Amino acid sequence: MPRTARIPDPSYELMDGHEGHSLIYRQHGFPCPLVRWHFHKEYELHLITASSGKVFIGDYIGNFSPNTLFLTGPGLPHNWISQLDEGELVAKRDMLVNFTDEVLERGTAVFAELKGLAPLLARAPFGIEFHDPSVIRAAGELMAKIADSQGMTRLGHFFILLEQLAATEDYQLLSGVTSSELADEHHVERINRAVDYIFQHYPQELSQEEVAEHVGMTPTYFSRFFKQATGRGFVEFVNRLRVSKACELLSKSDKPVTDVCFESGFSNISNFNRRFQQLKGMTPSAYRKLVVQRLTEQNLY
Repeated sequence: MPRTARIPDPSYELMDGHEGHSLIYRQHGFPCPLVRWHFHKEYELHLITASSGKVFIGDYIGNFSPNTLFLTGPGLPHNWISQLDEGELVAKRDMLVNFTDEVLERGTAVFAELKGLAPLLARAPFGIEFHDPSVIRAAGELMAKIADSQGMTRLGHFFILLEQLAATEDYQLLSGVTSSELADEHHVERINRAVDYIFQHYPQELSQEEVAEHVGMTPTYFSRFFKQATGRGFVEFVNRLRVSKACELLSKSDKPVTDVCFESGFSNISNFNRRFQQLKGMTPSAYRKLVVQRLTEQNLY
């Protein structure tokens, strides 16, 4: 049976690997202790190289698969949870580059060319997913060069990478809530208990009262707390998670829309169609056709 790793308690991640360097490169597999709901002061450029699953960035819920590329800003909570078969391990799932505001602010004071990165960095607090296959492919190649180099050479690859990301117009802003509103350890820790429970149970019937009881709150208090912490009401949050699952099924299987509806956690087809249209701006059938069209176009190049 497929399994989804449990979302652990979120935390602030203190990166101690700078050691006088301008950026940090890391890569890891899954499961891994580094995979958790967390935030940090650094920007994070995150390339998935293997496995598929759910991505949580701020109040955004979506899907990831190999060759998906994200940029998160300072203080923006994030996590990528792979959906694997029981006992399955992924040796190398992620390639990451972390860097701080200080590096670019001080660099811009000396090198005027770095001012061209300002629009990209201004978008990062909301989280960005890049979609252009050529940009993602180039990013993977440059991140590999960053991993294999040091000193000025590594820094050169890094700035070429940022320049290409800043130039692309094929991207999506993800979170409706900024990092400053979410980067609170106390709130992130408490809301994670609720989100963890929702994530494990959303394909079944799930009520706000049930989740409130799980985290030891009254339904009224939980309702206010949840919306304040996530920026979304309980019902909307669950619907977004279910629509995200539906998008995954529509794009990766040929299951009838009715089967997708119930497997995603919706109890009737009319509500499913209404919520899907509301969040995606199209019907489930139209979404599937669009995915097929995009895949066909990509295979032509």
